[in-house]
Amino acid sequence: MGEDSTAVPNAPPTIPPDDVARRLSLVRPDEDDARLRHVAVAGDIYTILIGGAETAGRFAMIDMQVPPGGGPPPHRHDFEEMFQVLEGEIEVTFRGEKSIARAGSIVNIPANAPHAFKNVSDRPARLLCTVAPAGQEDFFIAVGDPVATRTAPPPTLDAAARAERAATAKALAAKFGNEMVAP
Repeated sequence: MGEDSTAVPNAPPTIPPDDVARRLSLVRPDEDDARLRHVAVAGDIYTILIGGAETAGRFAMIDMQVPPGGGPPPHRHDFEEMFQVLEGEIEVTFRGEKSIARAGSIVNIPANAPHAFKNVSDRPARLLCTVAPAGQEDFFIAVGDPVATRTAPPPTLDAAARAERAATAKALAAKFGNEMVAP
């Protein structure tokens, strides 16, 4: 009683129909640079290549330019994060253990795990970061400073402006599924 008599036992799930309202996203970071959103966050430059609006919220892809000494402080978040090191190298701290990821390396950070990364080399690093589901790109836009291009220098902030950005990030962290953690 109450069972669907049309259901076939052990039948594979069906794929939903094509959503023709969704469009192809094609981004050429070097050619399309002027139309992309670039934001300086804690000295790094993050370019939103594909955001949640283009993927129905499933994921976002972010081009990260990380100068020597750059990278986020220890944190964790409720979404998956994966990045490929395109240029340079970074030191990844995952649950307190450090590893070096060089150009070509792929790093996967499981949701909720404490981590950080830092460019400990003397040259810039470039990462291609994917977060799933999307939303982190909106956090970066909310807490960062817009810049003209993905290779633009970050704005020079005095101590008061840096403290203001840190306070904004702390105030908005939970809304975007982020949490800063002690090193």
